[in-house]
Amino acid sequence: MSVSCSDCFSDLLCREDSEILSEDSPECSSDLESPAGSEESIATFIEDERNFVPGFDYLARFRSHPLDASARALSVAWILKVHSYYGFQPLTAYLSVNYLDRFLYSRRLPQTEGWPLQLMSVACLSLAAKMEEPLVPSLLDLQVEGAKYIFEPRTIRRMELLVLNVLDWRLRSVTPFSFIGFFASKLDSTATNTGFLITRATEIILSNIQEASFLEYWPSCIAAAAILSAANEIPSFSMVKAEHAESWCDGLSKEKIIGCYQLMKDFLIKSCRKKTSKILPQLRVTIRSRVSSSTDSSSSSSSSSCKRRKLNSCPWIDDDKGNSE
Repeated sequence: MSVSCSDCFSDLLCREDSEILSEDSPECSSDLESPAGSEESIATFIEDERNFVPGFDYLARFRSHPLDASARALSVAWILKVHSYYGFQPLTAYLSVNYLDRFLYSRRLPQTEGWPLQLMSVACLSLAAKMEEPLVPSLLDLQVEGAKYIFEPRTIRRMELLVLNVLDWRLRSVTPFSFIGFFASKLDSTATNTGFLITRATEIILSNIQEASFLEYWPSCIAAAAILSAANEIPSFSMVKAEHAESWCDGLSKEKIIGCYQLMKDFLIKSCRKKTSKILPQLRVTIRSRVSSSTDSSSSSSSSSCKRRKLNSCPWIDDDKGNSE
């Protein structure tokens, strides 16, 4: 289904049809996400991070309108699917959601659900990919993984321009990935487990961006809580507490880190329960089938002919019907 915006969303009716970002653009790529920044750069990130997050009342909107939260969760889920499909960098997914949230904080869409939000998701993902990926799929190829609507490239470019204007062209955002390398090196001074800490913290951050509750916390706090969560999976760091994280740099709040860390633990527990609930029925089926096959094999020689007679005598057995089912 191809959607044109000629009859709705008047803000999209601009006349620029050229590519939004060029090689000459100062926002062509992000250099914020170094593995481990210096004390000075981290201090700058702490000072600037408030400029790259939606306001606190943005979270209150989701708490008072569950449908908005549900629609956002579906959009983020789609972004993550496309991110996985193309093997994009973790930062690309996070920036996509960051652009989405910052836009929605400043500008309400005509509809909470439906094509406007999907168009917004495609545009934000496209901009993030142009910022971070060496190879970017075409705008048509980007619309995969269950996209309900297919938008024309011209429509998406117009939406990209609207996003850029609303965000004041500030795409080089401060994110949790600006901090995790530095925090990991602070925790692991010997660099023995730094690689694991960064990798695991990245997985934790991406697994939580679909949840609106994390909008309460700024990037530095999310990064610190993610490093703590990753550290707790290493026996030698199992005693590390949120109080220790507060000393990693100026500007961190112990209370905020504790709250974010606990939220991460709660969602991890929920995720494990969901996985267990899916695995247990399969285990029951497997166990039953093994018991059944064992019983059948032990008595097959003595009762196979009897079983054939019983099966053939069942009035509901029909080869054609059985094959169709």
